[in-house]
Amino acid sequence: MKRRRFLALSAAFACAPALARADTWSGRALGADVSVTLHGPRDMTQKALADVPRLLMNFEQTFSLFQPTSSLSKLNMMGRLRNPNALMRTLMQRADEAYRLSGGLFDPTVQPVWDAMARGRDVARARASLGWRRVYFTDEMIELQSGQALTFNGIAQGFATDVMQLLLRRHGADTALVNVGEQAAMGGPFTLGVQDPSHGHIGTRQLSNMAIATSSPSALRLGEAHHILGPHGQEPLWSTVSVEARSATLADALSTAAVFMDLNALRDLKARAKLHRITTVDADGNVQTL
Repeated sequence: MKRRRFLALSAAFACAPALARADTWSGRALGADVSVTLHGPRDMTQKALADVPRLLMNFEQTFSLFQPTSSLSKLNMMGRLRNPNALMRTLMQRADEAYRLSGGLFDPTVQPVWDAMARGRDVARARASLGWRRVYFTDEMIELQSGQALTFNGIAQGFATDVMQLLLRRHGADTALVNVGEQAAMGGPFTLGVQDPSHGHIGTRQLSNMAIATSSPSALRLGEAHHILGPHGQEPLWSTVSVEARSATLADALSTAAVFMDLNALRDLKARAKLHRITTVDADGNVQTL
């Protein structure tokens, strides 16, 4: 399945020449191409990169909608999950934070609507099951209401990006570019190009100790509908929104919600969430930066 994000990465580093040599691991996870480019002594980079596949496997086993044995699939099928692992517990809390910061526009309970649209089923009935506030969760239990199901497609990649940075730092790394669908720079600066699916290249960003996430609603469609779904049937206001923040998890979730926000709401979000920068592209290709 194609991802909603159209963030093109140029492998251009503005680092000192001594850091220009790097080791890279690449693969796929959570429906996205993954790459980790790490600078440092060869023995450190090799050990750190050897741990990357194991970490990504843990994420797949926890959050994949396509593995029937994943924690998320079991939760959606049974309606409850006892003793969720640390990854699931933490992401539930981060999703709750994003829900509150976005005024409910980021809502992981949209999965039944997405599924109904994909299968040509009754969308109104599926929409009746929505509501993150109706999800019960503690460290010991997650419980859904009748008809509910969750998707973390708008936050799990950012979360994996943040956790990957922690893994690399434990190995002693301080200069790296992590791409798990969302990008995060350790050190830097790194030069990235931002693209819109309709208007192509719209500019570059210099990223230093910062994460960036980009949402483009028209990158994938479900019939006539955009695949980023507003929890109350809202239509996207932007062709692309890019969010830069210290946390890739937060940037990921809020870029998803931000496609439904006008400029005043985006200014308020930027202040409340302490975001570094928000970039919008409208249907005519006009670019605005907050």
